[in-house]
Amino acid sequence: MQRRIGLTGGIASGKSSVGRLLEARGWPVLDADQYARDALAPNTAASQAVAHHFGAAVGTAADLDRKALGRIVFSDPDQRRWLEALIHPVVRERFQHELAELRDEPVVVLMIPLLFEAGLDVLCSEIWLVDCTPKQQLERMIQRDGLTKNEAQNRLQAQWPIARKRDRADCVIDNSGGVNDLLAAVSRCGLRADGTTW
Repeated sequence: MQRRIGLTGGIASGKSSVGRLLEARGWPVLDADQYARDALAPNTAASQAVAHHFGAAVGTAADLDRKALGRIVFSDPDQRRWLEALIHPVVRERFQHELAELRDEPVVVLMIPLLFEAGLDVLCSEIWLVDCTPKQQLERMIQRDGLTKNEAQNRLQAQWPIARKRDRADCVIDNSGGVNDLLAAVSRCGLRADGTTW
């Protein structure tokens, strides 16, 4: 039976760093964020729907202003839900297609920030949660994405509380320390139930 690892965590918790480690291990990593970006590529059905719904504030279907879109949806829960209802089915369909293509792989990683929120945990055989402190999340978002503190907090609040995700995870990867700590945490999660190494 294929081992399907749902890799999730709070925003800016370090999921991509863990994903790169797992890719280096030779495990295919399917990236929900990339699929969402692909869904909003120029002139797709989704980008046309977004341009029609939000109007000039987000540009055109051929050239969406993703930062403007982000500011809108992370400050208005109703608009965020509208966008998620548009994008999540597209992402789910892409996952199903990719999983069918990779059906002979012994392990596949599904890197999905909104794993539980989007109901995509049903695609996984186990859940790994990347965790760090809320302070670290805020600092990383401000530094990485150029967000204000208020914008970063809005994005944090748009996701389930990390404690709720932690309760549903099979393995928690603490990414509040250094690189060596992260490697050790990933290795612990990679151990198989029979004790063999990953």
